[in-house]
Amino acid sequence: MSVILATAGQDDKIRFWEAPSGICSRVLLYADSQVNCLEITSDKQYLAAGGNPHIRLFEINNSSNENPILGLEGHTGNVTSLGFQRNGRYLYSGSEDGTVKLWDLRSPTYSRSFDSKGPVNSVALHPNQAEIISGDQNGSIKIFDLGSSKCINDIVPDSHASSTSSQGRVSIQSVDVSDDARTLVAANNHAEVFAWNPTDATMKQDGEPFRPVAKFRAHPLGAYLLHAKISPDCRHLVTTSSDKTARVFDLTTWQWTQTLSQHKKWVWDAVFSADSSYLVTASSDKTSLLWNLRTGTPVRQYTDHDYAVTCVALNDSST
Repeated sequence: MSVILATAGQDDKIRFWEAPSGICSRVLLYADSQVNCLEITSDKQYLAAGGNPHIRLFEINNSSNENPILGLEGHTGNVTSLGFQRNGRYLYSGSEDGTVKLWDLRSPTYSRSFDSKGPVNSVALHPNQAEIISGDQNGSIKIFDLGSSKCINDIVPDSHASSTSSQGRVSIQSVDVSDDARTLVAANNHAEVFAWNPTDATMKQDGEPFRPVAKFRAHPLGAYLLHAKISPDCRHLVTTSSDKTARVFDLTTWQWTQTLSQHKKWVWDAVFSADSSYLVTASSDKTSLLWNLRTGTPVRQYTDHDYAVTCVALNDSST
C-alpha cells in the first residue's frame, strides 16, 4: 500500500480510505472511547490511536486482524496527542492527566513520564529525536530532554487574548517543530500563533525571555484554533479552526496565503502529504477533505463517519 489514510473521531470507528477514490476500504472498532489522535509509523506497518485514557496499536497490512496488537496503559485522562520516534520503536504521548509519556513498544507500560504541571493538549518530537515539546492548558510550552529526563525550557508566550487558565494564561492548543529544526510553532486556542527559531542561542539562556520571530492571529477574533502543523518541506503552516476553515501561511514571510473553506462545521485536524502539495482536513461535519494546495480546491471527500471527524493520519511517503 503506497498511501495510508485513516480518520477517526466520535463514532468509535477508525476508517481507512483509498485516497484517490474516496472509498472506505476498512473499518476498525475503537470500543473504549472516542478517538482523539492518530499516527502512522514511518514504515506504514502500524497505526496508533489515542482515546480516553488508552492508546491502542493496530496492524495496518493485516486486514484479518481487527483487534489492537498492543494496548498502552498508564494515562489517566484523554490522550490528546501522540507520535512515533523515527525508527518506530518508541511512541510519545501527551494527556489531559498532565503528563508526557515515552513508551517502548516492546512493553505495554511507559518507560518514562514527565510532569507537565498542567493538562497537555499537544506534543511534538524535535527532529534530533532527543527532545519532546509539549503545549498545555496552563499556557506553557515545555521542552523535555530525553537524555537527562529533565524539562530544559519552559516558555510562556506573551498573549493578548483573555486568559483561559487559573494562572491567567491562554491555553496552548498545538505545538510543532519543522523537519529542518529551524522553526518551532505554538498556537493558543484563541488563534494566536507564535514562532521561534530553536537554533537561537537565547533559547537556552535561563532567565532570558525567548522572543518569537513571528507572532500573529491566524483566524478571526472569537474563533478557536484547534490544530497547527508545519509542512514536510518546511515552507508552510496550516491552522484549523472553529470558523469552519483551514488557513495556510508562508513560513518565510508569515503571510496568510490560502483559506480552505468547504467544510460546514469546525475543522479539527489537518495533515500534509509527503510532498507538501496536498492536505487532508477533518471536520465536525462528519467529513474529511483532500485539498490540492496548488489550486486551493478540494479534490476528494471522505464521508462515511456517523459523527464528528476529529483526527486524520496520512503516510504517502515513498521511503
